[in-house]
Amino acid sequence: MAKKKIQTVCGYSCSDCDHHGKECRGCPETKGIPFWTAFIGIDHCAIYDCCNNDRKFPHCGKCPDLMCNRFDRIRDTPGITEAEANATLAAMENELRSRK
Repeated sequence: MAKKKIQTVCGYSCSDCDHHGKECRGCPETKGIPFWTAFIGIDHCAIYDCCNNDRKFPHCGKCPDLMCNRFDRIRDTPGITEAEANATLAAMENELRSRK
């Protein structure tokens, strides 16, 4: 049976993440403080904070500034190539635009 898709504010599915259920319960559960924040020295995810806490949107697909510079942190992921980052960002954007 396929995993249930866990929708996040940014368009990435926690259920697609290798860390979900191990090091992380997922963004909806952690309220924007997923496991990776500790590894990059931040308190919370800026995308989650902006979307849920500041703008009060259910997800970034509702935002007129969709794919703002907060998404650039994807490019800083260790071990990810520019092509992989672009593919990830494109998939996230497609997911969010489909939810509008």
